[in-house]
Amino acid sequence: MNVLLVFAHPEPRSLNGALRDIAVAELKDQGHEVRVSDLYAQGWKSEIDRADFPQLPDDARLNVAAASGEAFKAGALTDDVKAEQQKLLWADAVILQFPLWWFTMPAILKGWVDRVYSYGFAYGVGEHSDKRWGDRYGEGVFAGKRAMLIVTTGGWEEHYSERGINGPIDDLLFPINHGVLFYPGFDVLPSFVIHRVSRLDEAGFAAVATRLRERMQTLFTTKPIPYRRQNHGDYAIPTMQLRPGLGDPGARGFALHIDAA
Repeated sequence: MNVLLVFAHPEPRSLNGALRDIAVAELKDQGHEVRVSDLYAQGWKSEIDRADFPQLPDDARLNVAAASGEAFKAGALTDDVKAEQQKLLWADAVILQFPLWWFTMPAILKGWVDRVYSYGFAYGVGEHSDKRWGDRYGEGVFAGKRAMLIVTTGGWEEHYSERGINGPIDDLLFPINHGVLFYPGFDVLPSFVIHRVSRLDEAGFAAVATRLRERMQTLFTTKPIPYRRQNHGDYAIPTMQLRPGLGDPGARGFALHIDAA
């Protein structure tokens, strides 16, 4: 199988760099073909701006969604963006790896999403009617592919728990897992999270490395997070409200969008 790992850390000798190498080596040992998009090493341009749309007239007002859609349709996106889109189409599974900075992904990785997820490629596709509202949330160009996150944090696991001051880690990662990955169709696997990494000693690293190898061995067999699909009856169209009676009566917020049945 084909695996794309998108790596966002500025220091190749970091813990993240070591974990990336372990993941890649294990995946290759399992017989998979692996490509790595090392965003810092590539000098990835994080901001989306007029330079992304060379065909846009100088006097035209920049509407990013419209401009990206027109450029994608015309094959006029920049070469770096087109190369990443081809990697995504090639991959059977995608891994986003990053340190959690200020409760989200580093800016360079967000910029990769902003620029690569063009209108007509990752969103804005499919029929919009009283029965369907586009190919999204479980459908779309990445349907049938798998995706997951490898994330490191400086804080303790307890800090990111249900009663922890930082909030549950699954809630913090929900906009990425559900929005960036599930929205365009990926089957999203539970995240691999390593906490308190600045205090990780040799024995701790060895344990993490073992767990990561085990996760890479099950990349194509681990059950995805059971997010509710948009067009399969759980949501009213076009309001996209979860239908009455669905979900655990005690569930609130993000948990409502996971089918625990």
